[in-house]
Amino acid sequence: MQRKAYVPGIAALLAALLAGCTGGSGSNGTAADPKPGDVSVNTPAAQPGKYRTLPEACAAVSHDSLDSLLPGIKQITDQDQRDTAYEGQATLTYDTDRRVGCAWKVESTDATDHLSVDFERVVSYDNAVSDDSRAQDIYATEETAANLPEASASATPSDTGSATGSATATPSATPSTSASPTSSASASTSAGPSETPADLQPRKLSGLGDEAFLNDKLSSGSSTTQQRTVTVVFRTSNVIVRIEYAEQPTASTGTPDSEEMQDKARNLAQKLVDRFNG
Repeated sequence: MQRKAYVPGIAALLAALLAGCTGGSGSNGTAADPKPGDVSVNTPAAQPGKYRTLPEACAAVSHDSLDSLLPGIKQITDQDQRDTAYEGQATLTYDTDRRVGCAWKVESTDATDHLSVDFERVVSYDNAVSDDSRAQDIYATEETAANLPEASASATPSDTGSATGSATATPSATPSTSASPTSSASASTSAGPSETPADLQPRKLSGLGDEAFLNDKLSSGSSTTQQRTVTVVFRTSNVIVRIEYAEQPTASTGTPDSEEMQDKARNLAQKLVDRFNG
């Protein structure tokens, strides 16, 4: 008799517990408290750069450009040797999707000319920083390291001359005697008459990619001759291009012409910009 009275009591207790559990659910029978991991705030990733690949560096410079920059090529009579001179020598890199380069060296009766081009595709591994922003930072570091002299008050803030025109396309720029002695343009051990004029000094360039600058150094190439090195660096989106053009005369009395070398280097830079944008 006691056992029959005990069983209904247990059943009532279970029913009460079951009612309490179902009472905590939402009206639609689903859980009302979502897991914290189910709610996420999606931060949009920074935009990738425009360029995903790089051109083949040794093929990026046309034969016409090489003829202009390296006049000794035309003086090579052997066709095989001339073809080899046109080919250049690829720079050793370990990731051709990120960086490639090429270099040429040709001797002529008047001088020895060197040319090198370097393409770097910048990739940001930070989702909050775009490839372009990272490339801007790298470019800014190189421009600062170039130690460009400040433009004089009468000169334009940046060079506005066309890359296909004369480097003296800014007549308002007047020679300044107050240029910093630490400027790379005054690297020559014998400044004097060979000192670079103000309108040909290292400077920022406009109209060349997204941003660009030019450097010009005159240094002692040997005990008797001076070597001039003109460098043009520009950025287009997430690619940074570096051009270095150097000339050392064979005669001790010769000094490479700054204006001519700058024009040639800038012409090549403009062609490379067009190649990337084409």
